[in-house]
Amino acid sequence: MKNVLITGGSRGIGKECVRSFANGGYRVFFTYKSSDREAAELADETGAIAIKADVSSFEDMKRAADIIHSTSSIDIIINNAGISEIKMIQDISENDWDAMFDTNIKGMFITVKCFLDDMIAKKRGRIINMASIWGEEGGSCEVHYSASKAAVIGFTKALSRELAPSGITVNCISPGVIDTDMNDHLSADDKKELIYETPVGRMGTGGDIASAALFLASEERSFITGAVIPVNGGFM
Repeated sequence: MKNVLITGGSRGIGKECVRSFANGGYRVFFTYKSSDREAAELADETGAIAIKADVSSFEDMKRAADIIHSTSSIDIIINNAGISEIKMIQDISENDWDAMFDTNIKGMFITVKCFLDDMIAKKRGRIINMASIWGEEGGSCEVHYSASKAAVIGFTKALSRELAPSGITVNCISPGVIDTDMNDHLSADDKKELIYETPVGRMGTGGDIASAALFLASEERSFITGAVIPVNGGFM
């Protein structure tokens, strides 16, 4: 049985990844930052192991690694934890900028550092990072979010080259407009407009993204690395 770690697993896309991987026969560990009730309910539902940890903290993630390594090692990392924010650049503070990058890209670096040796020892592994269409195209009033997700793409491409000789693939999924609580700030009219701009005629779901993660995690995908997989309904 393969072991998967999903960061930010208690809500949204992460929650659907936990469900899909658990249903797919994987042993699932997931981290969460503050959603205690949601994490406990998901763990009860799926049999996954929930670990409270902030991905932007080396101390927290080292503690999470110690918990996991007491019984298991990780075969697959899904770096999903992330935050977003709508602000004009004049209103983005230094703290806003740092918080965005600490969670969205530094968190990936820390997580990989804590679990990479598991994969190197086995000469195989999968690292799957969550980017965004806005990291590819840029989103107005989301400069710090778009920049952090563009960094995810650069991180993925560079790391894929470094780890390929160790049998480890590194890819990222680039979601389009997904119907999760991260987009709850959108008005009904905003959502209607985004659906209109999406050729398939709907917003994506967490399950759409989880399916792509399952695809990349498979043993049969060993020749796919450094890729940016768009899951956006043709939005671009």
